Amino acid sequence: MAYWFHRNPLKATSQINFDLKMIVNDSQAIKLCSELRLARNRLLDLLCDPNNSVENVENCLNNYLSLLQGLFIAIDEKGGESKLRYAIRFRWSNTMLGNAANAQQDAIFELVSICQNYGIWLMKHAAMIAGKDDINMDEAKEVHKCLRKAAGIFSTVQEKYIGQLLQKPDPGSDLDNKVVQAYINQCTAEAQEVTIARAIELKHAPGLISALANETSRMYKAAADSLNGLNPKHFGKWWKYLQLKSSFYLSYAYCYAGENLLQQEKCGEAIRALNESEKYQSEVKTLSKEYSQTKGLGISARPEQHLFFRKLGSIVKLTLDKCERENGFIFHQKVPNDPPELELKATYGLASPEEFTLPSINPMWNPTIYAAFDMPRTNPFDPANSKAATKAEGDLPPVKEANVHQSNKDPKNNSGCVVQ
Repeated sequence: MAYWFHRNPLKATSQINFDLKMIVNDSQAIKLCSELRLARNRLLDLLCDPNNSVENVENCLNNYLSLLQGLFIAIDEKGGESKLRYAIRFRWSNTMLGNAANAQQDAIFELVSICQNYGIWLMKHAAMIAGKDDINMDEAKEVHKCLRKAAGIFSTVQEKYIGQLLQKPDPGSDLDNKVVQAYINQCTAEAQEVTIARAIELKHAPGLISALANETSRMYKAAADSLNGLNPKHFGKWWKYLQLKSSFYLSYAYCYAGENLLQQEKCGEAIRALNESEKYQSEVKTLSKEYSQTKGLGISARPEQHLFFRKLGSIVKLTLDKCERENGFIFHQKVPNDPPELELKATYGLASPEEFTLPSINPMWNPTIYAAFDMPRTNPFDPANSKAATKAEGDLPPVKEANVHQSNKDPKNNSGCVVQ
């Protein structure tokens, strides 16, 4: 299947020294602050490059999150919220709003932001693997797993952590439920593309392929719909990509529905399904041009260059010609005015977000170390965190992301399946 992926940029952030106030200068507490800073910097460095391995990045992520938890979970017999939750001010940009910074005096804000950046890295890593000249089955499975992991991360921060923040999310920010939901649906839909590709390559039943394609189209549409009402200056290109993918898979759904109906000798309905596929194929061509001409952030997809995209028209035409011949010579069935109803639920191959959980708290945290830190002398609504103050500090420099190879060769298989 044509995994031509649009990828949004990583979130940018400022350096944090973790200068937590101490009752006394405890050497272990000082070391813990140093480890927090080093772990964060190591992780941010790895996230800049999609070529890094998932294992290395995940190990660094878990190390940092195990240390970070002491800033929002109390390490004493009472438990509950850490006295240090509001001790440090964090600044992060948003993926779709340029380099302007958001600042919150809240360790949960840091948790959400760093996890979202890891989710975006997983999406980029999946595209990197897919961009190879030839990709084997194990690599396709890794693409599938990365996208399900990314969906799980966005889902977890949406369900468990964003609601804990004291500040209300700005429209279009990465904390906005509309934006988070778009990421969840996009990652899940892209994971399903791997399943569809495999189903086509193995020549599975056309009814199953049609149902999977329909589910994927609906998921892309849900992602596009969640961005409705957000500033088209920032979200127009992403929105156009999601619309394009929805129409593309709807065309495939009707194409394989037509083949399924032909197998059942329902030629009239098959012809109508393929006519509908042609309609959405034409829509895809229009959306592809609009997508290419729309300005916006991120690494753009180039769907018109991929073999699977180019083969869609020929597959529809060949199947339609066969249906019309057989209907003219054998069946003589009337072509209905309305297209057939597509399967609403595939019986196999649906992707779902992979559950994401935080690692155990780092053993460096213990009640003695926790007690060595003083209560924070600032609060989450400090005037220094106001929008005016944050704006005066200036924008954050964009993340310098490593280049990745993207193949422009046609795949060697029959289906034209390639991940980009």
